[in-house]
Parts: sequence; C-alpha cells; structure tokens
Amino acid sequence: MRTHGKSTVVWILMGLLILGLGGFGVTSFSGGSAEIGAVGETKVTADEYARSLRNELNAYSRQTGQPMTMAQAQAMGLPQAVQAQLFTAAALEEQARRIGVSVGDDRVRQTILNADAFKGPNGSFDRTAYTQVLRREGMSEAEFERAIRTEEARLLIQRAVVGGVVAPPTMVNQSAAWLLETRDLSWFELSEDQLTSPVAQPDRDTLESWHQANADRFTAPEMRRLSYVWLTPEMLTDEVQLDEDALRDAYEANIDQYRQPERRMVGRLVFPTREEAEQAKAAIDSGSRQFESFVAARGLTLDDVDLGEVTREDLGAAGEAVFALEQPGVVGPVDTALGPALFSMNAILDPIEIPFEDARAALSEEAALDRATRMIDDRSAEFEDLLAGGATLEQVVEETPMQLGQIDWNADDAPAEGSIAGYQAFRDRAAQITEADFPELVRLDDGGVFALRLDSIVPPTLKPFDEVRDQVAADWLAAEKHRQLLALAEELKLQAASAAAPAPDVPPAPEGSGSRVATPESQEDGQDDGQGGAPAATADAGGAALDWTQETGLTRDGWIEGVPPEIVSHVFTIDRPGEIEIVDADNRVFLVRLDAIHEADLSDQDAVRVTDAVSDRLSQSMQADIFDYYARAAQRQGGVQINQQAINAINAQVQ
Repeated sequence: MRTHGKSTVVWILMGLLILGLGGFGVTSFSGGSAEIGAVGETKVTADEYARSLRNELNAYSRQTGQPMTMAQAQAMGLPQAVQAQLFTAAALEEQARRIGVSVGDDRVRQTILNADAFKGPNGSFDRTAYTQVLRREGMSEAEFERAIRTEEARLLIQRAVVGGVVAPPTMVNQSAAWLLETRDLSWFELSEDQLTSPVAQPDRDTLESWHQANADRFTAPEMRRLSYVWLTPEMLTDEVQLDEDALRDAYEANIDQYRQPERRMVGRLVFPTREEAEQAKAAIDSGSRQFESFVAARGLTLDDVDLGEVTREDLGAAGEAVFALEQPGVVGPVDTALGPALFSMNAILDPIEIPFEDARAALSEEAALDRATRMIDDRSAEFEDLLAGGATLEQVVEETPMQLGQIDWNADDAPAEGSIAGYQAFRDRAAQITEADFPELVRLDDGGVFALRLDSIVPPTLKPFDEVRDQVAADWLAAEKHRQLLALAEELKLQAASAAAPAPDVPPAPEGSGSRVATPESQEDGQDDGQGGAPAATADAGGAALDWTQETGLTRDGWIEGVPPEIVSHVFTIDRPGEIEIVDADNRVFLVRLDAIHEADLSDQDAVRVTDAVSDRLSQSMQADIFDYYARAAQRQGGVQINQQAINAINAQVQ
C-alpha cells in the first residue's frame, strides 16, 4: 500500500480544475458520514473515496481521450490503487494523531494561498475561486482546511521517515563503475565460404521429413471465404451527366485555388523601439549578425515569427518593401500595429493562373464523384430494404447496380490493389462476421457501400509438400548451413583457446593500468593489446587466417553498425580478456573476442555527473522502500478495518 507521495489533498490542489469536477454523478454517500474503513481511530470516508476515484477516472479519460468506465477501471486495478493510497494516508494520519504531530495556522494559510487551483487571472489567490471549487467538491472551508492541516502533518512524518536516507557511497560507486566500464572487442562473422565443403542438396525423403517436422512454417492460416456486393462512386461515374454551367460555377466558387497573386514566405520580428530595429538592420546588412540570431536573442524560434505565405496586401505598409526584393533578404524597419519590425523574405512564390479549360478535367472528375456519392446515398435505403427483406446478395445484384464478388480473406494478407479488402470498414466487418449473421449494408470511407456474407471458414491447413517444395528446400538449406556454421564456430573457438593458452612465465600486467588486456602470447599471434594494436590472426578450419574486425571503447549501451546488438551485450558477459564466445543472432553466426576491459575513471567530469544521477536514483529508491515499510508497519500498528460493502456500493454508483 505504497503512496509515492500522493494523497487526497494533493489530488484536490493539483487536479480539481484540470480534471473536471463531478462528471460521474456522485455527490455524497449517507450524508458524508459513511466510511469505507479506518486505520485505528482515523476514518476513511465514502466521500473521500468517491472523490479520489472520480478524479482518477477523469485523469485517465483525459489521457486517452475516451471516457473510462468503471468496468475498465476495475480490470486495471484502479479502485484498489486508490484504496491503497487512502489507507496509507490514513495510517500516517493515525501516527500523527498518536504522537501529537500537527502544524500551525500559518502553514495551512500559505498552502492554500500557493495552490494553483485557487489562483485568479492575475496569478494570486482568488477568494471566489476558492469558494466555488470547494462548493463544487461538496466540502466546506472548515473541512478543507482541516484536511490541509492533516495532510501537512502526514508530510512531516513522511519527510522525517525518509529524510537523510542516501545510498551508500560504495553502492553508488560500484553501480556507476558498472555503467561506465568500457571494453574492446574483436568480432568475425562466419559465412558459407568458411565451410570446408558446400552444403549438399537434400533428397526428397529429407525434405518431406522436414516438411512434417516444421509443419507450422508451411501451414496456411485460417481463411474466410466471403461473398460481397459493393458499389463505389467510381463505379457510377460513367452514368453521371455533368452540366457545363455547374462546372463553371464550381470553378468560380473555388477560384482561390486556380488564381493566386504572387506571394512571399515572410518572417516578422518586432522590436521595442525603432532605434533597436535600425541597429539590428545595420548589423544584418554588414554581415556581422543574421536575422535568426536576433530571433533567438528574443527567446523565440523562426516558427514564432513566421507569417507563412502572404500577399502584398496582407503585409500592409511592409508590402511594397518586401515585394520589391528580387531575392531573399531583410527589409525594414517598418512601423506596424505591434511596433517597428524587420521583415525577412525567405522565398518567392510565383502567381498561379489556371484557366477553366485546364481545370475542367479535375473539376469534372470531382463533380462526377460527388454526384455519384449522392446517387449512392439516395439509393442506400433501397439497398437496405432489399437486404432486410431477405434478398440474397445475388438477388441484390440483379435488382441494383451493386457488383458481386468473392474473396478468400485473411487478416494478415496484404490486399491487392483495387480490392475491397483495402477498405478498413471491410476488414473490420470481415473479421467479426459469423455464418449466422445476415448481410447488412455498411458504408465505405469514400462514400461507397457494401454488404458481406461469410460462406465458410477454412481452418489452418498444412500446404501439400509438392506445392511448397521449393520453400521447404530453401528452409532446410538455410537451417543446415546455420547448423554447420555453428559447428565450425565451436571448432574455431577451441583452436583459438588452445593457441591463446598462457605460458607459465607470463608476467603480470602493470599495476594501475586501468584495464585488463589479453596475454602476450595472444598478441604474438596478432591479437589486439586492447590499446589499438593489430587484429589477431586466428586460423580457421581450412588453415586460413580469420580477419577480425576490431572495436574499442564500447559502452554497455553502445552499438556496432551492421551487426546485431547482441554482439555488444554478449561481450559484457565475458569474464576475462582473450576469451572467445559464439554469438548466434538474427540467423547469423559470430565469433566474439574480448580484448580489454577498461575500468571507469570516476573522477572524470562526465563520470561525476553520472555518479550523481546514480546516487539520486538509488537514494530515491531506498527512500520509497523505507517509507513503504514504515507505512505497512503503521497500518499493522493501527489496525486496518475495511467496509467492503460500502466500497462496492460506491463502485456501483461511480459511472
């Protein structure tokens, strides 16, 4: 029953105006005296629970943009979380009562005055807003101020419990050192070229066995065999009769699309005084500063000063100067309603002049589609009546211009171009329909309509071997090649381990080097010394040298272009430099060798920042755990009583 610093009063102060009040029809329960439980002598009232639950529901609704029902809230455990917070707060209040912790009137007054929920337009405390908010919440001023006093006392206890709790330096340093450690590695990807012999082609018996053993790879998904009738505006465009006068009227009604004067892309920056604007213009003309730098100096962005596409008339007094420019530049200062301003002209947009004859084809197509859509709307009632009267899809096609089609549909298949399966409405209906459903008219997003019938469901079926033989052969060859590469990788790993075995008289690495590197013997073989030396030359199964690729200074969250991320994560699991491991990732096989481990320098400036962040996170985690233990102990000490019947009653009414 962890609180994480949340409480009823925090919700009231921070959420009342934002989340909206009252929206679920709950006002008071049993005159405000009903309780959902208690900790010791401290009660948790029904009104507190209803108010808190309502605020949480409102918060989730605002986040998702859709109303949250009580059933959804219960499915995600929201009521239980609210109850846990309230009983934790009650346990702290009971502790405050038992040990006599309280706060004075001045503290309560300052808390109320500083609450954003009660501030007016001028940013200061508004008595009217204070009264209205409390009235809407069904709380008197005395009740609210008593709640503030209680909450402040609880916070005193919480701060006393977690105050001074910091993560031990040893833990912090060890965690930071783990995070900041870097490593050098070498990697080599095995390919079919390294195999001693090419993978042999399988015979039929082998492929048939593979086909059966891996049936899931060659099984067709469930298919739905559907029949449908549909009608789209495009299907009716040939029947549409277009009126020439109507096309000209449409052209004139949208003349702004076909005739536009010359425009400019312009930005405007207003200055407090004309003198400042003139100084800025002089600096821009001399090349010592750019228009953008003055924008940034005012704490603005180019988007903030952008006027978009404007005509000469849009710019008013600045129009003549801006449109006199033949290339991008800055003009001004010009006196505007907002003050003296500089105008930055960024682009010239030529005038648009499209005559009716050139626009006629597009207007005709648009008008035809619009008219066809209205024709479908006019006849939709006729289509619905036919279907409701029991007409089959085939009968509907005989009596209407709708067209009949059949499709074997699967949700995972990409729809063919022009197919009805390309419409989301069709896919939604196809996924839901059952054999018991009658065809119903459904609208498409382009103005068309369709009706659908499920003829049968074909369950997942193993495809016949002869039908997928090429696919089976390719799958077997890929798996066999991968198996052989893994076997070769094991062989090369053993050879490398034998070649890199240290001699008895290997001298120790110098103290204070800050890293652990591979042995001298491995370096004689060409292995990297961890400081940028030449890559090692390990022999492969055929006796040729492996061309290792070297990477240095990799962190735990680092990456190597062109290889799976498992390469980096795996190298940080290797214990000693010189060890080689096999990484099987993304159906590729790699040998990975750890060349050096570089311990973190915690005195570095960047490392200090990371260490501070680690200390904060660990301290917060420890504080949360300690407070959780204290809250649980306080609940056990006070004794928790729960009125499940009252909780159920509130849950049933909060909708």
